[in-house]
Amino acid sequence: MITVIMPVYNEGEFIYNNVLTVDKILADANIEHQFLLVDDGSKDNSWEEMSRLAEDYPQVSVIRLSRNFGKELALCAALENADGDAVVVMDSDLQHPPELIPEMVRLWQEEGYDVVEGVKADRGKESLGAKIAAMTFYRMFKKSTKIDIGVASDFKLMNRDSLEAWKQMPEKNTFFRGLSAWVGFNRYAMPFEVAERAGGETKWTFKSLLRLAINSITAYTAAPLLLVFWIGVILFMASLVLGIYTLVTFFTGHTPGGYPTMILLQLFIGSCIMISLSIIGLYISKIYEEVKARPRYLISKKKGNAFIKNDK
Repeated sequence: MITVIMPVYNEGEFIYNNVLTVDKILADANIEHQFLLVDDGSKDNSWEEMSRLAEDYPQVSVIRLSRNFGKELALCAALENADGDAVVVMDSDLQHPPELIPEMVRLWQEEGYDVVEGVKADRGKESLGAKIAAMTFYRMFKKSTKIDIGVASDFKLMNRDSLEAWKQMPEKNTFFRGLSAWVGFNRYAMPFEVAERAGGETKWTFKSLLRLAINSITAYTAAPLLLVFWIGVILFMASLVLGIYTLVTFFTGHTPGGYPTMILLQLFIGSCIMISLSIIGLYISKIYEEVKARPRYLISKKKGNAFIKNDK
């Protein structure tokens, strides 16, 4: 039994047919399966369509979060409530090609891989700015964590062992791609081409992507704190050079006017201090969130046979 996981946000117009598309592919391949959909506080009719799916098809179960918590925490809700022998994580807009799921299952069952990870052969139809921003983020992540997720995606199969290992990590700020790579296990990289959306438009904005990038790096590694150290080293070396220059010019009687120089130095040092404080402040805020020990998400409703079985 595999559980197909889909986080859903404002996909009401297409979610019903998209699930049926995946269901047909798996049924034709004789793969025993079920669906677990998580409504991440959608503002359209997504929950109504998901509820209709749960009523019409016994293999579909749905969860509604109490508000929009973001894709990462919607994934957490799905992964922590999935009860299949393996889970397949994919986007609800079908940009992750469902035709590859049977091969993922075969690699798990016949080849013995614990994780079958979809890696992007290309990024699909993205603007030049989006591609540059993504490339910059992935290079920063690789530099700071030593893990290359530049072509990785959320599209992956995880068996029960790797899923249970992932569930042992209790942090509130999660980055699924990074943490699923951190757990290790026997992995297989399966290339795929990003398909066009089955309908609608992307819900990601520049602001939300920037927030995701910052949260992902700070949630996964403390490496940016080293930037504060190197800023200090650079400023120390600069002050050392400037100090020697000042002494030399003073004793030789060629001391230049220092007012513009002092202004520039103060602006430069002040900027470095503010950048350093911002980096430290980000980590203090993460510590604050962890110490509060609030739940990652709150579930308002559940529907489907899986929850009826568990409630009994």
